Amino acid sequence: MLFSSLVFLWYFLPAVFCLYFITGKAAVRNGVLLAASLIFYAWGEPVYVCLMIFSIGINYVFGLLSAFARRRSGGGSRGSRVLLWLCILVNLGLLGYFKYFNFAAESLNALAAGLAGGRGFISPREIALPIGISFYTFQALSYVVDVYRGTIEAQRNPFYLALYISFFPQLIAGPIVKYHDICGQIESRVITAAGMAYGIRRFSYGLAKKMLLANTFALTVDSILEKPLYGLGTGTVWMMAVLYTLQIYFDFSGYSDMAIGLGEMFGFHFMENFRYPYLSASIREFWRRWHISLSTWFKEYVYIPLGGSRGGSLKTCRNLLIVFFATGLWHGAGANFIIWGLYYGVFLILERGAWGRFLEQNRFRALNHAYVMLAVMVGWVFFRAGSLADALLLIQRMFCPQAGIYPIRLFVNRKTIFTAGCGILACGILQRFAPELKTHFYDREVTGAADVAVMLVLMLLCTMYLVNNTYNPFIYFRF
Repeated sequence: MLFSSLVFLWYFLPAVFCLYFITGKAAVRNGVLLAASLIFYAWGEPVYVCLMIFSIGINYVFGLLSAFARRRSGGGSRGSRVLLWLCILVNLGLLGYFKYFNFAAESLNALAAGLAGGRGFISPREIALPIGISFYTFQALSYVVDVYRGTIEAQRNPFYLALYISFFPQLIAGPIVKYHDICGQIESRVITAAGMAYGIRRFSYGLAKKMLLANTFALTVDSILEKPLYGLGTGTVWMMAVLYTLQIYFDFSGYSDMAIGLGEMFGFHFMENFRYPYLSASIREFWRRWHISLSTWFKEYVYIPLGGSRGGSLKTCRNLLIVFFATGLWHGAGANFIIWGLYYGVFLILERGAWGRFLEQNRFRALNHAYVMLAVMVGWVFFRAGSLADALLLIQRMFCPQAGIYPIRLFVNRKTIFTAGCGILACGILQRFAPELKTHFYDREVTGAADVAVMLVLMLLCTMYLVNNTYNPFIYFRF
């Protein structure tokens, strides 16, 4: 089920909201949210809700066993480590089968054919990717790792853990929530009128980002990339890169705003996932502002355990490359995603040296921003392209001027130009020059009459858009 759908907006959410508030006890309210979350997930994939329940069950058991082993033998004992690695293997095995089996099969078949000149020996399978499996797998893993470390106590109530992993606002596209940040809210939380109003406001803004901006850009980007790539000219490819840069930001940050807003409506506080990343003056800063929950997850559970920046420059570079290789692979099973991740790893390594010092000392900050946006747009070409070969062709067209057979006016109209202008202003420029807007956007205490009017207008426009259009995918649902 999509947040940006009439079924969710006018049937599912009001029904859950009413059931939640007519029940008084916290345990019953948690039961309502858990049942709603399972229905929400099963709406489009009734079979794979069983997979999610299985994931919840095994991680509940691993959490209890890890806590027991810690009490018996102390943290870091051989038994605790064996349990932890078994848990990691089971979780990543499930994720790997559904997400990476065919990619691994194709890679091994290509390698075998290249070495032996024979045919492949692993047959690809028809495997549908369960929506959100990467997100809820990482949440479950963080819970068991934290129990192993002694950061939190194992949750003995299986329904509390099930609600943490399956909670519908952030189930299928984040933010990735760590259990130690939310465990207290599951057991006890306070809902205020101000917090509820703030949640509705955040949800409305996020829905508008998705429906009014991201979907408009997506239609143009898709129409360009549906054409034979060799027929695209340099100007058209640059236009596609700019529009996709706007599309993915408003699509994903819009979803995060909706998730945060829904959480606030039910008394949960989720971390911010985006802080105007296109205002960054370095790639390091970009990754502190973009998909913050994923970046902090990899830092806390991969980068630091590998040694972080301890142990010298070579080990730090190795750790960065491992983390961004994993980041790219997490996003998709394809060589273009791996290259996309390593591409950023190389930039971060360069910025740890002389290049980073130059960026910090450079007085012309606009040049820093131009460098970041150029690097980011090229990176998004790797991300969006259907394959590594397609990405390289598109990038070659970007930097080696060439006329195409399709005129730009075939893809762009006045609506696209106007929406792109609004998107460029709204992705950080307007907030930079009018900081009171940014302050008000994150203000949990004050929602005035003007805010209510804006919310009503946005909801009306989004509803009209939903009634008249069927194009409505979320980019990060496939991860």
